[in-house]
Amino acid sequence: MTGWAVLGSLVAVPALDRPDLLADPVALAIEALDPADAALVGVAEIDPSLADTAEFCAAYSAPLDGSANCVVVAGRRGEETRYAACLVLASTRADVNGLVRRRLNARKASFAPMDDAVALTGMEYGGITPVGLPGDWPVLVDGAVATAQAVVIGSGVRRSKLALPGALAARLRGAEVVEGLAG
Repeated sequence: MTGWAVLGSLVAVPALDRPDLLADPVALAIEALDPADAALVGVAEIDPSLADTAEFCAAYSAPLDGSANCVVVAGRRGEETRYAACLVLASTRADVNGLVRRRLNARKASFAPMDDAVALTGMEYGGITPVGLPGDWPVLVDGAVATAQAVVIGSGVRRSKLALPGALAARLRGAEVVEGLAG
């Protein structure tokens, strides 16, 4: 699968062949995909100490512009907190205080505290991915991610990475392509 070449020197296998390398909500979400889409998702095992994007790319010769980061954002208005995930290329940053804050109709938006992000997603910090997030969360996908041939994202755990077409990331449950999300 040429789209999995974005994983650099790693050898990927179909994600459903290695559910042991996926967080439970991620495995369930991939199983729920159309089988043709599920077949486009590859997984590769990595050293968990190299899960952070820069270290991962350096260690496995993966292109930084082929990696996408998923960040969990908490937006607050009064006593209400709304959550969203943002998927942007690793070479960019999500516009949390502008576009994301407005999309969440929040007075204040910031990265969700680590403990909240882990508890709410059922995923490990450093491995959080847009695949398998809570169903009521918007997943804001930057246009550059949506048009990428393939991107590397987390798998819900630090010991592996997923590779999938950007177009599939843009079709995940709750996904909304937002042009200009990243700067």
